[in-house]
Amino acid sequence: MSTIRLQATDGTFFEFDDSAPAGSGGMKEVFFSMDRRHVVGWYRKKPDANAMERLKTITGIYRDRIFSQEGGAYWESLFCWPSHVIEAQGFVGVVMPAYQPHFFFAHGSKNDDFLGIRGKEKEGKWFASASHQQRHLDPRERGSWLSYFTVCIKIARAVKRLHMAGLAHSDLSYKNVLLDPAGGNACLIDLDTLVVPGKFPPDVAGTPDFIAPEVLRTVKLPNGAPGKCLPCIETDRHALAVLVYMYLLYRHPLRGRKVHDDDPQRDEELGMGERALFVEYPTDPSNRPDPAPARPGVPAFGDVERIPFTVCGPLLKEVFERAFVTGLHDPAQRPSADDMERALVRTVDLMQPCANTACEQKWFVFDNTTPP
Repeated sequence: MSTIRLQATDGTFFEFDDSAPAGSGGMKEVFFSMDRRHVVGWYRKKPDANAMERLKTITGIYRDRIFSQEGGAYWESLFCWPSHVIEAQGFVGVVMPAYQPHFFFAHGSKNDDFLGIRGKEKEGKWFASASHQQRHLDPRERGSWLSYFTVCIKIARAVKRLHMAGLAHSDLSYKNVLLDPAGGNACLIDLDTLVVPGKFPPDVAGTPDFIAPEVLRTVKLPNGAPGKCLPCIETDRHALAVLVYMYLLYRHPLRGRKVHDDDPQRDEELGMGERALFVEYPTDPSNRPDPAPARPGVPAFGDVERIPFTVCGPLLKEVFERAFVTGLHDPAQRPSADDMERALVRTVDLMQPCANTACEQKWFVFDNTTPP
């Protein structure tokens, strides 16, 4: 064990164990503090002056605006928010809280963890498809359909708080969310590149599957070009709607059978960008997904005729229509994070336990319009 004592730019001292790596990503190498309550992520490439100013603003004024207000402690469970910036020997690091224990797989996958994920992070992607859940994950990791409403409420609430502070995540996706459905917990991560509109522009266009159509449509334009669209609060709203749709219905709202070009890359650009079309568009069925062959024990969520988005109830139906019909190519029409949170909360009030003890979802939305 090798203890390194370092001073943050605000004068706070931290002790880290440089023999205890906590993981690594595309931009940072991460190490635990001595008490395992924090980690420091060392950037592989030193941030430029603008990025340093962004980091200091995120760890300073914007952190204070959220966590120093009345009720600020509530947000500590929903954000893995950077707290300090460290500069040492030509390197720059950012101090963050360590992930809470419930965001690591306790049981992992089926068959005595045949995928070897026990003890690893519960990245949100694990919970966004029926195949992952039913075929791979240990049942104790899955939670019920009600618990997915709970985690979606928390994600929407966290995004709403960012937007209220004038911030955009800019890369909201299932890779930047930790989920614990069984416990009803969710947390936004990778908050060191938040966008401050008009001051700190985005570093990335986003993650495929979650990039808003207008961003993908103009992604090849140089920065500053007329018509160039960058990640912002409106694009966060698109990504949030995609996340919620995927966590509740285990499929993507735009990935259907329609082919726009023989070249796969161009087809992706068109299908998720300029010509994006909701798979459940009410008057155009051309992008309906082909139902996947039935698999034992896997619900038919890929079949939009058997399990349409209306199973989520009338409140979410209206929100999804605003997100993927009227607002898909008109960002001003998209539902806000507050709209999404309200619809989710009110829908939970309509949920009833399923009488079928073999039902994997265990709950359903009952709005008193059809027999239960």
